[in-house]
Order: sequence, then structure tokens, then C-alpha cells
Amino acid sequence: MDEVTTLAAATRHQDPAIGLAAVAALRSMVEVLEALQVDNARAQGWTWPAIADRLTVTKQAVHKKYRRRIGVGR
Repeated sequence: MDEVTTLAAATRHQDPAIGLAAVAALRSMVEVLEALQVDNARAQGWTWPAIADRLTVTKQAVHKKYRRRIGVGR
């Protein structure tokens, strides 16, 4: 089993300590993946509104969160 599959399975655990730890770990992974894809989109010329639309957030939210990343601040 890979890490994501293991963590997803752990979210269904009866022990809340295990389930919540798995949710937190998955949230961290998603944050990293989102940042990588925002960098990728910006490198390919995507606008902040286009990225925000795909993430279903406001342009202001995505810009505030990622504008200071190296190579992203266009």
C-alpha cells in the first residue's frame, strides 16, 4: 500500500487519535500538492483568476496564499 492509501484507510479508524492524525497528514500532503500545481500553472502563464477558479476559491485568496512563493509572484 502506498502512503496515501494507508492514510485514507486510517481516516476510517475507530480510534479518533488515529483517524484525526491521518486527516492532518493528508491535509499536509494536499497543501504541498496544491502549491506545486499553483507553481506549475503560473510557470505556464495561468492567471490568478484561472487558478482560483480551478481551486474553487477567490482570486484574492489564492493570490494572498501564493504570491510570495519564489517564481510565482507575477
